[in-house]
Amino acid sequence: MPPRRIAVLADSDTRWKWGASVARQIAPEHALDAVFLRTRATPTERQLAEIGIVPDTRREVAAAELVDDEELAGADVVVLATAGGTTLALTHSLGIAWAARERRPITVTGYVGVVYEKMVDGLLTRAGTDVVLANSAYDADRFREAFASVGVDPDSVVECALPFLGGDPYTPSPDRPFTLTFAVQPSVPKGRESRLKLLERAAAHARRHPDRLVLMKLRSLPGEHTTHVEANPYQVLIEELAEPAPPNLQLVYGHMGEVLDRTDLLVTVSSTAALESMHRDIPTAILTDFGVREAHGNHYFVHSGCLASWDDLDAGARPLPDPAWAARQGIGKTDPYAAARARLAALRATGPLPLLRPYYSPQRAGVYLGGILERNGFDEKGRPLAVPLAMAGAGPVKAVVRRVARSGAKSLYRVGREKVAPTLRRWGQG
Repeated sequence: MPPRRIAVLADSDTRWKWGASVARQIAPEHALDAVFLRTRATPTERQLAEIGIVPDTRREVAAAELVDDEELAGADVVVLATAGGTTLALTHSLGIAWAARERRPITVTGYVGVVYEKMVDGLLTRAGTDVVLANSAYDADRFREAFASVGVDPDSVVECALPFLGGDPYTPSPDRPFTLTFAVQPSVPKGRESRLKLLERAAAHARRHPDRLVLMKLRSLPGEHTTHVEANPYQVLIEELAEPAPPNLQLVYGHMGEVLDRTDLLVTVSSTAALESMHRDIPTAILTDFGVREAHGNHYFVHSGCLASWDDLDAGARPLPDPAWAARQGIGKTDPYAAARARLAALRATGPLPLLRPYYSPQRAGVYLGGILERNGFDEKGRPLAVPLAMAGAGPVKAVVRRVARSGAKSLYRVGREKVAPTLRRWGQG
């Protein structure tokens, strides 16, 4: 008998990291099929190598091609690691395509990180899948309350935790310098001026503490795309500092877990790397220099006890999260995906699965649904558009932007003044 398969549909590097990590948690014995959607942010070879989860099979398709895809229909589980609108379009269209099947895949979706904005909008585009994962007790309560209020089964919400929380507990090491790592985000803060000021401030901290190593943990190479657009990469801005970067300020790539292995203080505006750091008991600072604002997402951490400015860090601050707050965010849980595995087993044990029924239907929200379907290449009946508007050059479907960085993981990329390999490398001496 061939092994059971779990397919992960992903449209960016971060969503592949989340979806593949979820797949390993909920179905570790299944073969893992990677299905990458052709989008602006389809992950490159370097990004996939950095994430480090190797699927058993891999392919790249347009979303609309999946409605007639027998391989996908034959999977045991499908993880929709996609944006909310794409998740809705696929749930609607696959639900129609699979309606006549005696057996269909169990569908699972959720969120890549913390949910700090557009909670209802994002949640209702995910409604109708079999399992909606909530990364914390806090999220699970909010999701179930919202679903119950609009007539969606609240039992489809299953509490878990971010799937990439792990690693060894923090232990200071005398064999390396004290290391402050700043977790970069592509669009927080926005704007060249703000991002340059952040880099200047990191450089100033490095100069004040020459015994420390200050790492800027980068997300992507210039020209690569991520879930969010990075218009002003630090690899370019470092060349524009008022003074040359000190030797103990370094820009690095690499797997976040490996970088955290040598981190003594994690600093970020609102990256989910903060939760990874807190999970490992690494001191973690949520930066306040640009304000505590919903637009930045750092308001999510107001009750954490970890808000700090660069001035605080200069003075030696090393915040640790409030234990009660951390527990509510799923930090420190043992086997957080046990409930999700039990949910999958219960769904299979009940016999044929019910039809997939998204909350947004043609009858309930025809205008909204229609626009989302069209942008993803579907008509109202869940079929591929006869002539994709992206090909015709008209309508709301934007032309798919092909990736500019498709080089293999061993290739070299020119950044600033030097060529660097897309692995854990640095700017500076030694």
